[in-house]
Amino acid sequence: MLIHPTSERLIALGLTGMVKALDEQRQAGATFDSLGFEERLGLLVDREAAERDTKRLTTRLKFAALRQAACVEDLDLRAPRGIDRAVMAHLIDGAWIDRHENLLITGPTGLGKSWIACALGHKACRDGRRVVYHRMPKLFEALAIARGDGRHARMLKGLERTELLILDDWGLSVPTSAERRDLLEILEDRHGRGSTIVTSQLPVEHWHEAIGDPTLADAILDRLVHNAHRLPLAGESMRKRAATLKPLDPTGRA
Repeated sequence: MLIHPTSERLIALGLTGMVKALDEQRQAGATFDSLGFEERLGLLVDREAAERDTKRLTTRLKFAALRQAACVEDLDLRAPRGIDRAVMAHLIDGAWIDRHENLLITGPTGLGKSWIACALGHKACRDGRRVVYHRMPKLFEALAIARGDGRHARMLKGLERTELLILDDWGLSVPTSAERRDLLEILEDRHGRGSTIVTSQLPVEHWHEAIGDPTLADAILDRLVHNAHRLPLAGESMRKRAATLKPLDPTGRA
């Protein structure tokens, strides 16, 4: 007779995982009869902990807003892209994030730079880290709007506090003077405090000229490149390869 009031109390306390586990034990009947009180209570607590971990991960992934639903377990190391297994294992481990180091992923379009960055971001979320993804053009637009409505400082503060910041599509166009200043401010705030992943079609050696202003370029790259791991990709486009391998529709439709 106390089961329903107990469930209601657990719900009121926010222990929904324990409620689900308790209902499962009730429905299983004699399956749990051989377990002692502490063992059954332990199962309830384990379920509550798992539920909370799942909710926290869901929240972190929503906040991260990763562009692609990628995870490191699906990474194809057989494709000829020049990925060293030992290096990738080190990056997946994530200790470099604890040391506030950066990662620069470069290579031609279609090699999966964004996918790898998002997969590492997903792994960081699973490890309990705060992650944010931005495409560089969209980030500059958002910062320009934030400057106009008074949110600019708050937005920069949020980027500073992020443990792993992913900047995708670096160098698609020469940044404006305001964009260069924003970029320097972001990297200065994060230097020694957080890790940044940058993806770009341009080799790192060309980034200085792509920034446009030699003085600001020196300052920006000094805070980004010198403590960075590099993952240069090369080979045939993954998208082109996938399209080649894709079977034709038997109906003849495109």
